[in-house]
Amino acid sequence: MPKLQRTLRVALRVFLITLGVAVLLLVASGLWLRHHLGQSLARLDGEIEIAGLVATVTIERDELGVPTIRGENRSDVARGLGFLHGQERFFQIDLIRRKAAGELAELVGAAALPLDRRVRIHRFRARARAIVAAMEDADRQLLDAYVEGVNAGLDALDAPPFEYLVLGTEPKPWSGEDSLLAGYAMYLDLQGNGGHRESVYGLAHDLLPPALYEFLAARGTEWDAPIDGEMLATPAIPAPEDFDLRALGATELEVARRDAPEKMSGPDLQPTVIERDAGIGSNNWAVAGAHTTHGGALLANDMHLGHAVPNIWYRASLAFPDPNQPGRERRVTGVTLPGVSAVMAGSNGDVAWGFTNSYGDWTDLVILEADPEDPDAYLTPDGPQRFERHQEVLRAADGGEEVLEVVETIWGPVWDTDHRGRQRALRWVAHDDRAVNFTVQWLESTSNLEEAMTVANRAGTPAQNFTVADRHGRVGWTIMGPMPRRFGHDGWLPSSWADGSRGWDGWLWPEEYPRVIDPESGRIWTANSRIVGGSMYELLGDGGYDIGARGKQIRDGLMAVERAGENDLLAIQLDDRALFLERWRELLLEVLTPEATAADPRRAELRRLALTWNGRASIDSAAYRLVRAFRLELRDQVFEALTARIKDVDDGFRYTRLGQKEGPLWQLASTRPAHLLNPRFDDWQAQFLAAVDAILDDLLEGGGELAERTWGARNQVRVRHPLSRFMSFASRWLDMPTMPLPGDNNMPRVQGTTFGASERMVVSPGREEEGFFHMPTGQSGHPLSPHYGNGHRAWMEGQPTSFLPGATVHTVILKPR
Repeated sequence: MPKLQRTLRVALRVFLITLGVAVLLLVASGLWLRHHLGQSLARLDGEIEIAGLVATVTIERDELGVPTIRGENRSDVARGLGFLHGQERFFQIDLIRRKAAGELAELVGAAALPLDRRVRIHRFRARARAIVAAMEDADRQLLDAYVEGVNAGLDALDAPPFEYLVLGTEPKPWSGEDSLLAGYAMYLDLQGNGGHRESVYGLAHDLLPPALYEFLAARGTEWDAPIDGEMLATPAIPAPEDFDLRALGATELEVARRDAPEKMSGPDLQPTVIERDAGIGSNNWAVAGAHTTHGGALLANDMHLGHAVPNIWYRASLAFPDPNQPGRERRVTGVTLPGVSAVMAGSNGDVAWGFTNSYGDWTDLVILEADPEDPDAYLTPDGPQRFERHQEVLRAADGGEEVLEVVETIWGPVWDTDHRGRQRALRWVAHDDRAVNFTVQWLESTSNLEEAMTVANRAGTPAQNFTVADRHGRVGWTIMGPMPRRFGHDGWLPSSWADGSRGWDGWLWPEEYPRVIDPESGRIWTANSRIVGGSMYELLGDGGYDIGARGKQIRDGLMAVERAGENDLLAIQLDDRALFLERWRELLLEVLTPEATAADPRRAELRRLALTWNGRASIDSAAYRLVRAFRLELRDQVFEALTARIKDVDDGFRYTRLGQKEGPLWQLASTRPAHLLNPRFDDWQAQFLAAVDAILDDLLEGGGELAERTWGARNQVRVRHPLSRFMSFASRWLDMPTMPLPGDNNMPRVQGTTFGASERMVVSPGREEEGFFHMPTGQSGHPLSPHYGNGHRAWMEGQPTSFLPGATVHTVILKPR
């Protein structure tokens, strides 16, 4: 017994010593990690010498980390902004440039090679390098100052940003061409699907009966709310003699369901197959001074983009001597795009501006006609031309490289081969030298509506709805970014340009751009839907406009307020009323008859929940989620039947990619033409109940109660750091808390699980102190920074914070070296 006790004491002593050593190692490891992570934190206070400055630059941060950068000349201020981007956001801008250049795999490994292959076809790095080489001196001076500031900010860190420690690599310095790549990255985000959309139309045009194609390819709906009030005609339902779906056998209509999306953790966090509906968004509007409480024009902007940590935007206020008015300080406040030296949206005291994606038609698919004499040539208006071939080397951080051959034509790279075996080239604005420049930075020196519009028309950005207000109480709209001058076609379908009867003839001049200035209503609104009709619409084309429901709700909200203040516009930004789905809720209740509910108790529960409808996409509403799912499932079932013959040719075809599908869908659901009913069903009631049963099966898979399937259980917003996708254990430190939020598509408060408002601002030029701004996450990209997520709660809760930076909390002085 004593021997056993001694053995136990020894064992216990060994265990305690081992445990103590393990705890010490764990603590030491944590302290080591925190120390090394802390070394890459941005400097918040003190003096730093950097090369290239002409004079001292003062950087004052408020409690949210929003800086005021004050210098004695514009180049020094650009250098100061670059310094902050290098300190706070370098890993973010590294990802931006690599995404646009097709070089992500060099940083993160071979898993990114598929994405790099898709992007490298555009050869954006080569294009950026050529543009920088030809840049005018004034733009090049600011660019060089900004670039040197970024690298000075990176060098001033005691250690590289923490992401490089995790990846086991070193950051590469920033360059001038990298800033242009940041612009190209926005093209990929905002216009990158143009060729796919035109291909969908081409398939439908070639493979469907003409009357059915015209019906499904509707260019507008009753939801449209253009500024000029011009509505487009709604195509008629095809007559039975033009197309009769009932004449086809049911076996011909068997179509594959879409693949399920990648699973998210937890059953209710996962949008079901039925519930998926791609986010589309951005809102802005302006109210003339005659219709505001204080007499100054108001501008509101909330740009909807994919959520990430850090946020895409970096807030800043730039202050420098006004070159147009000696003795006056020019102050420009708003959001900057890390990687670029300009304030992209904001106010300069005289003019306030914002933008939304225009969804005009900025791409064309050109059918290539082969030269019968030479298989390596194609026909052009100037005779046969040989293909140009470029060898692009793709490298991966974890070893290996491959060569991608990019084949180019005079119109752009060879993009794909269509269903008839014809090669097609992609003609895209982004491939032209006009696509990217730094003209947008000159918005900061404009003083009225017309000056700002002219600068916007000349800017090299993806074409945006540019909404502007000036301090004289005036408002207007135009397009920011290059617009091609088409001839011989409207860009709706792929076509051959070989004979010279179709194509692009250069670019529109500012005086040719569509503009709306001081409309009679005193209001401007844009929401990614069609903005104008007539000749202006012909210039813009249609690159996939959103349905007009969101714009209509915004317009009606603006018109309902005779004298608007800042808070009135915030209320519209946060409007989550589900007006778009009201008629679908009524249809669902009509379908759920006593006979239908008696046949399945789940249907009875569905009807009971539908009657709890509160008319909003609120997080506690099961009714909203159920009505939404019913519409989406019915949409898929109806259109898959009508377009089944296309899927026989191209299984990847999705009619739901097109923007105006609601018009044809509601016509079918409300008029219920027998000849367009899927022959699997005896009548439209049976079709409707099939959609009802499908959503019930889908939502109740795995058990639980239907009442638990609230919109909040579905709309769990995840704002994640790129590394947390591969390091789930670090999610609690890197990501924002996952939270349910109200809002959805087709209403002003657009909100999805990974998509929504990247900022909200309301400002009156000259009254910036009365404006507000908030955005998700925070200013810093470093999880140990106090500014990593300290703006997130205000954004989630829709609480206004000041548009201008607040009281100074930290000060950094940059001095010439």
